[in-house]
Amino acid sequence: MKILRQIIRLLTIYRIIVRYGLDELLLTSKIFRPLRLLAYFVPGYWLRPKHLTRGMRIRLALEELGPIFVKFGQILSTRRDLLPDDIALELAKLQDKVAPFSGEEVRKILEKSYARPIDEVFAAFEITHTAAASVAQVHAARLHNGRKVVVKVLRPGIKSSIRKDIELLYLFAELAQRYWKDGRRLRPLEVVAEFEKTLYDELDFIREAANAAQLRRNFKDSELLYVPEIEWDYTLSNVMVMERVSGIPVSDIATLKRQNVDLKHLADIGVEIFFTQVFRDNFFHADMHPGNIFVDTRHPNRPSYIAVDFGIMGTLSTEDQHYLAANFLAFFRRDYHKVAELHVHSEWVPPGTRIEEFEGAIRSVCEPIFDKPLKEISFGMVLLRLFQTARRFNMEVQPQLVLLQKTLLNIEGLGRQLYPDLDLWQTAKPFLEKWMDERIGLRAFLKGIRTNLPLWAENLPEFPMLIHEMLVQRQEESAHIKRISHELSLLRKETQRWYERLLWILIGSALIISSSIIISLKIYGFFNLNMLILGIVLGTIGSIMLLLALGKK
Repeated sequence: MKILRQIIRLLTIYRIIVRYGLDELLLTSKIFRPLRLLAYFVPGYWLRPKHLTRGMRIRLALEELGPIFVKFGQILSTRRDLLPDDIALELAKLQDKVAPFSGEEVRKILEKSYARPIDEVFAAFEITHTAAASVAQVHAARLHNGRKVVVKVLRPGIKSSIRKDIELLYLFAELAQRYWKDGRRLRPLEVVAEFEKTLYDELDFIREAANAAQLRRNFKDSELLYVPEIEWDYTLSNVMVMERVSGIPVSDIATLKRQNVDLKHLADIGVEIFFTQVFRDNFFHADMHPGNIFVDTRHPNRPSYIAVDFGIMGTLSTEDQHYLAANFLAFFRRDYHKVAELHVHSEWVPPGTRIEEFEGAIRSVCEPIFDKPLKEISFGMVLLRLFQTARRFNMEVQPQLVLLQKTLLNIEGLGRQLYPDLDLWQTAKPFLEKWMDERIGLRAFLKGIRTNLPLWAENLPEFPMLIHEMLVQRQEESAHIKRISHELSLLRKETQRWYERLLWILIGSALIISSSIIISLKIYGFFNLNMLILGIVLGTIGSIMLLLALGKK
């Protein structure tokens, strides 16, 4: 049944590709060229719209293919340096202008979820959506207490659609891991598993609301980022209600310039917010495409950000946090030897990798991009050379870092749009130096003492009893060790006795066997009387030794 679903889904994907004329791009490669003939048998081929631009065709195809493909388009939309302008502009519509579902359907979902008429829940509710994304749709509303809010409603049938595509991704990942030479290094099954977890987490609005509340606490009273407040009394697993905020979409550069917004400041604090989330809080917004980021322009000289949509949040282990910070810092200092060492120690590359050789490869990739603003860096070439280096040194993909890497792509793309002259390295370096000092320097030591001092003071009255219990425990352990030592000594002596008995038995048996051989030879006339006497003596000695060995206790 599962295989049948996968085949049907593949045929559906192929039908949509042909319908929007994307086969002209995809099926020109050698691997897919044999499928080109099939396109003529697909009805959509003869009905494909002729008036659509290539950007519109790609956008509409991704929308029809489903949420996973829409998310891929959202990521691409932030990288205008890698795409033609017409395609980038169309993909940007996937951020909040995906085809909506009807307002009447929204009403039915809300009334079923709240188990009462919508007029009893909200004082006012706008049936026309304000934004439509891949997973949910947003409507403006007002509570009975007068507060303006937005209502986020989960798309109907979204879970089933995602499940089908996830099954297909697992199929592709399994084939890649089994038959592609780089499959084991790229760990596609683990990457898909991480992606699956992230997607299903995004479908639970209770989780998203909790994420928003945590991020709001992390940036309480911050002048850099504002997070809207959640209305918990109205939030369910498929409906989320939060404070309505207003701001200019971060992608609307023309409006920001008209209002004389300091774009350099905006780009700088964007980098600072990212590193603060990753390293200070270990809790970062991992879906930072322009549809989720707005700008508060009340103070044009010191603008700030407003974040929405908290379905995808990332965290790192303490080890990954440390290694990433150390890697970033070594990179900013151009200490490529340290970068190579860290990759080996963290086992991101095989343990036997020659550090000096790996250092040279990293230097050849990174050195050309230093001292350059974003607008002068060809990230397409950088990524290509990084992939070549990874393949050469068997560098494995780290599934737990996929979200972070995706977020970095979004951040860098936003920075390129806002302020192409941004010096990313100089902006990030002071923050990381301060963080590392707080984590492993003298400041970290003093902070640890200051943090733990109240706990030590609280437990101080219990110290005498704890010391007494520790001494008693040590005495018991000492007596236990002595008892074990005595038993080992007895066991050693017993083993020695058994060894001696075995030796006597072996020697006695050997003598008896030798005696038997000598006497038997005499019987057949091969030896004289002296040999007969020798045989009898040896047999007697052997018998005595056996009797003594068996008689020992």
